[in-house]
Amino acid sequence: MTATQESGTRTGDKLLGKVAFVTGGTRGIGAAISRSLASQGADVAAGYSGNQQAAEKFAQDFTATFPDRDVTVHRGDIGSAEDCRRCVAEVVEQHGRLDVLVNNAGITVDRTVAKMVDADWSRVIDVNLSGAFYLSQAALKHMLERGSGRIVMISSVIGETGGIGQVNYASAKSGLFGLTKTLAREAAMQLQRSGNTNGIGITVNAVTPGYTATEMLDAVPEKVLDGLRAKIPLGRLGQPEEVARVVHFLAADASSYITGQVWGVNGGLDM
Repeated sequence: MTATQESGTRTGDKLLGKVAFVTGGTRGIGAAISRSLASQGADVAAGYSGNQQAAEKFAQDFTATFPDRDVTVHRGDIGSAEDCRRCVAEVVEQHGRLDVLVNNAGITVDRTVAKMVDADWSRVIDVNLSGAFYLSQAALKHMLERGSGRIVMISSVIGETGGIGQVNYASAKSGLFGLTKTLAREAAMQLQRSGNTNGIGITVNAVTPGYTATEMLDAVPEKVLDGLRAKIPLGRLGQPEEVARVVHFLAADASSYITGQVWGVNGGLDM
């Protein structure tokens, strides 16, 4: 099956009956994740930050592609603890449950360390790292009550390698590794203490995309893209669906023995 085929109609039932909340889920990698989860039977709640028209268009297209799946869109500022908690509560209220949280939303404000001002640092940390914590904290409480759940962090290869002009972004994405591993340990500990175990459990993992062909790269000159490809052992950019496929694999019940892990999807850029 090709990546483009998977972004179409239903292809499996690994997530049938599940509800997934994907932040930044209406475009780019997030939209591909939303579609991939739906292709395995999940109902989807997609978060977005500001473009209501684009979010509504995503929902319309989603319904046309997956007429047997429910979709809702949720607007919020992931850098706000209050908005994060409100959005998780909205998803649970509208869908009746939350089985999968994908912390995908992120922003960049690139400057060298010498030129970075306080607001550049704080905003990227707030959205890319603190937001993932607030969302996970709220989702984990619900998942512990139910005895099962999946949390997937979308980090970045930049969190592993660093990047010139991206000290805030790299720090936040690297911070997701510590958040992933600690949440994984605490979720397992709390579930065992509660005795509310059903074999599916609660897992927390991270996925680190490399350079991926989304609209974020549309403005990058072809010469620069050629330079990026030259650094990648597989010689090409990734497709959003290739990242999404790993997410839906980790979200499945059958992946219940995988937790606290970091999954690279980067064409060998970092290995």
